[in-house]
Amino acid sequence: MSSPTGPANGLPVRMPRPRQTGRHRRPEPAVAPEGAPTLVLAVPGAPSAASRGLAEEIISMGRSELPGLEARIGFLEGDDADGAEFPALAGVLTAVAAERVARAEFARAAGHEVPVQSGPDAVVVPLLAGPDADLLRRIRQAVMDSTAAVELAEVLGPHPLLAEGLHVRLSEAGLARADRARLFTVTTAADGIIVATTGGEEAVQVAGVTGMLLAARLAVPVKAAALDQEGAVAAVAEQLRSEGSTQLALAPYLIGPEAAEGLLDTAAKEADCAVSEVLGAYGALGKLVVTQYAAALGIPQGAPAR
Repeated sequence: MSSPTGPANGLPVRMPRPRQTGRHRRPEPAVAPEGAPTLVLAVPGAPSAASRGLAEEIISMGRSELPGLEARIGFLEGDDADGAEFPALAGVLTAVAAERVARAEFARAAGHEVPVQSGPDAVVVPLLAGPDADLLRRIRQAVMDSTAAVELAEVLGPHPLLAEGLHVRLSEAGLARADRARLFTVTTAADGIIVATTGGEEAVQVAGVTGMLLAARLAVPVKAAALDQEGAVAAVAEQLRSEGSTQLALAPYLIGPEAAEGLLDTAAKEADCAVSEVLGAYGALGKLVVTQYAAALGIPQGAPAR
């Protein structure tokens, strides 16, 4: 038996915290609806332990934003074999659809009433800061090659949180003030920044939008350039120098796996400027992934508690 204060064996009971009342109450965190589609994070680039660890960390952050979230990882250049270390995106989607059917059949066999499933089996969220045309084409092809009903979410940017992430990476490298609200200086701070990305002209335009947000944070000129276009970063560096900047920094508008190895170092040497780290597992990426997942499904987030 248990008592009002706890079970008979004396184990502690975690009691729910009372909801705040009034106009300043905090919003109740959203929870993934029961039976919601699986979030499948589409990871570009050559699979590696590092890219898998990055994807797992971002998914972990996403689950803290949306408790109950079911999530998987699929690699664009993954392996179709069963039990593969880096499973291919199309295979992951097919498996997700099969598992959903199997769960429903098991429930029916156990005598449970199973509602008719509506909506997609999965939502694919590209692990991309901007719209890389070639990678998005390959993601769409993987979706078509699977047997799942899939909703394809938008890429993660442009977004103020990505500008914040670029700021953090620059400050970690000693290339920008850590806090834009304080007027202290950093002797190595850049007075001109190149936001560099891959994926074509549209990707550069999107990087430019985030670059404008970064410029507003740092009050220095910021221009976007294509990493995968020969000489583009060096040309933008020359333009910034002609406009008065003398100490340049390269800020990669990349999460990491989508860029070919050595691309950043080559561009930084050609432009003769310092370079910060890629966004990587920046904390806000989990929130952005869940935001795009929720937007694809029409799930409201951050609604006030009632």
